[in-house]
Amino acid sequence: MLIRHAPEIPNSEITEPQIYAGRREFVRTLALGVGAASLGLAHGAESREGRGSPLGNLLSSPLSTRDDKLTPYQSMTTYGNFYEFGPDKDSPAKNAHRLRTRPWSVTIDGEVKTPKTFAIEDILKWAPLEERIYRMRCVEGWSAVVPWVGFPFSELLKRVELTGNAKFVEFWSLADPEQMPYVRIPLLDWPYVEALRLDEARHPLTLLAVGMYGEVMPKQNGAPLRLVVPWKYGFKGAKSIVRIRFVEKQPQTAWMKAGPDEYGFYSNVNPDVPHRRWSQGNERRLGEFLKRKTLPFNGYAEQVAGLYAGMDLRKNF
Repeated sequence: MLIRHAPEIPNSEITEPQIYAGRREFVRTLALGVGAASLGLAHGAESREGRGSPLGNLLSSPLSTRDDKLTPYQSMTTYGNFYEFGPDKDSPAKNAHRLRTRPWSVTIDGEVKTPKTFAIEDILKWAPLEERIYRMRCVEGWSAVVPWVGFPFSELLKRVELTGNAKFVEFWSLADPEQMPYVRIPLLDWPYVEALRLDEARHPLTLLAVGMYGEVMPKQNGAPLRLVVPWKYGFKGAKSIVRIRFVEKQPQTAWMKAGPDEYGFYSNVNPDVPHRRWSQGNERRLGEFLKRKTLPFNGYAEQVAGLYAGMDLRKNF
């Protein structure tokens, strides 16, 4: 039997201590799950306490990745970034219960001929909901594989008439200090705003998500409506969207204002362009110990590389 001794493991594959601490919590959660199974709560009898409402029959998308193991629901809902609820990885899960997702509306304005505001109930009728399994890569070096539920952003474009000046689109998140306590603290220039070039937004992979794992989107993951762009770092996916604005010039985003030399407008996953604080050559998938190599465009190069033909992606990071 071949035993791989520790010295043979490259340092680049070892998880950093602070991330391993999060993994220890994950392992503890798994242990609790094993305990539940021993009490007869698994396989159909699992407690649904804290879980969202099922979204019913969902279309299966041919754009899903089929080669990766799904990240456990527990990991994706207890570890992440949503600074409106706090800066720590477990802050969103602890504090997002304050968020009220009904009533909820989204305003579409800017370079459109008629600005409109849609209730979330109407948005949910725009198109049949489909499940899209996407790889997700955070700029901090962790990653996941998530079954999102939503519809293509292009469905929104069918309901507005753009002016000829529309070249970019901004996504504004809610910034209500009564519901989001950390908005009172200048961690970022609130509200959180992210943006895409219009052709990026139109790409078939760009998703407006209302759920994940077949259920209504958890509040800590961006309920009731968030953006998912699988070939970009996760921070490009604005959560709890209340405004979508089309503009003529490339916008300044919240992270560009906070660190313009660290968070570029494009932020495509690129293992050849390191972040100031994190190598982008490897990543640790939630629930795993060893790291794996990061792929250009997060593995979606075949579908999206053409969007950037002729661009220097070291300058346009």
